[in-house]
Amino acid sequence: MKKLLLGDEAIAQGAIDAGLSGVYAYPGTPSTEITEYIQESPIAKERNIHRRWSTNEKTAMEAALGMSYMGKRALVCMKHVGLNVCADPFVNSAMTGTNGGVVVLVADDPSMHSSQDEQDSRFYAKFAMIPTLEPSSQQEAYDMMQEAFDLSERLHLPILMRVTTRMAHSRAVVEVKEEARPQNELNYDAQASNWVLLPAFARKRNVVVTGQQPLLEQMAVDSKYNKYIDGADHQLGIIASGIAYNYLMECYPEGCPFPVLKISQYPIPKKLIRRMTDDCESVLIAEEGQPFIEDQVRGVMPGNAVIKGRLTGELPRTGELNPDFLKKALGIESSEGYAPCEDVTPRPPALCQGCGHRDVYTALNEVLKEYPNARVFGDIGCYTLGFLPPYKAIHSCVDMGASITMAKGASDAGQWPAVAIIGDSTFTHSGMTGLLDAINENADITVIISDNLTTAMTGGQDSAGTNKFEAICKGLGLSEDHLKVVNPIPKNMLEITQAIRDEINYHGVSVIIPRRECMQTLQRHLKQKKATEKK
Repeated sequence: MKKLLLGDEAIAQGAIDAGLSGVYAYPGTPSTEITEYIQESPIAKERNIHRRWSTNEKTAMEAALGMSYMGKRALVCMKHVGLNVCADPFVNSAMTGTNGGVVVLVADDPSMHSSQDEQDSRFYAKFAMIPTLEPSSQQEAYDMMQEAFDLSERLHLPILMRVTTRMAHSRAVVEVKEEARPQNELNYDAQASNWVLLPAFARKRNVVVTGQQPLLEQMAVDSKYNKYIDGADHQLGIIASGIAYNYLMECYPEGCPFPVLKISQYPIPKKLIRRMTDDCESVLIAEEGQPFIEDQVRGVMPGNAVIKGRLTGELPRTGELNPDFLKKALGIESSEGYAPCEDVTPRPPALCQGCGHRDVYTALNEVLKEYPNARVFGDIGCYTLGFLPPYKAIHSCVDMGASITMAKGASDAGQWPAVAIIGDSTFTHSGMTGLLDAINENADITVIISDNLTTAMTGGQDSAGTNKFEAICKGLGLSEDHLKVVNPIPKNMLEITQAIRDEINYHGVSVIIPRRECMQTLQRHLKQKKATEKK
């Protein structure tokens, strides 16, 4: 059966067809559509596959491990910076090992279309000593899911599958199975003592995991996803990984005249690389992301070849790779593109018309005119656009949940006023612990939880803390006298500004919750309501 699928959708369908029992994820572009596809899948509903959003990537990884220890197959999905959040359970999962298969799907975002950095997740897998799969096509993305789960159960290791934005968000026809594999039955592995990382057990497991590395390297050499394709002209060899192999094939539709090594399974297949560096005068390494392969080849197995790639300038050091960059590196003439139209002025990103964040920033800026030394610590979400004109309201944005702890640190340094602004989903993702720190020390900060009742920036997914924020804040020990809820609309501006002013002037921790539904989500809900009423 053939389907036209995004790379994300091919991954999701592949996981379902591989006997998935649960997907655990926090929304993050470009990985979000994987979980959404499973959420909408009739088969997933029929099979009762777990498919609700997790509070953050760490809780997602830990829940997936719990499912694995019971013998069932689990998929964890995130964008690259989410891997930082779940690094602790991710790295330790190699030490505990798995029972049911665990695949950790990480979608990297070169060129930072919606991200803070260009992090390359392959480094994490190497650090954790687990295998990585990197599909070069949507069909491979689908096929690899079955093999990844099988491999995880065979090796008792989690498997990292790495895709990038173009793979995640481009479509292709994919041949899928007619029938999904049955889910695993509950079973309890005899090696369950591995799951308790007391030093005595962890030391034994460390020897096992380290000892597996030669096997993993040989598996990469033998993998059907890693191919050495010889060519007539040995002046140049080309190593292309993941989607870069796809780009290379676009450059040579009639076939590449040079030897090509396609890499889609890691650890890097050193035996195949040595063959190329011994046989070719120079080797061009094309990979999406950081020079992960290039660094290793240059360091331990250059042979007699001159190594070229991102580090030597043949390919750009930052940003996405594309066929035109490869053509330039290969000396192939590129077809001319269209010149930018001089009549169209680029429009910077902006908060939606009618967005409650607009009224929050309007009120905040009005009050902070009275405090010339005020500092506002921002966070990750739509409201980060408050840094741009016309608001110019925030002074920092680093990572999920950092606003509250940065405001506390600034206050510890003597800064006043110190204001943190954080969204509802980001607060439950990783802001609550920062608020607990602040409350425990009665830090002199004002926290604004701008609640639009959804995870808006990634498309309106459910937010874990919706309608619970007052209870959460009180449960963390916040004084009810300094917990204010307001409705951010223009006619309430006097009330909002007075609440902000009052809480800034209170020398302790205070929380203001401006609450109004995201305009995009509201419009969808109204359309759904009308459609239901017509029925």
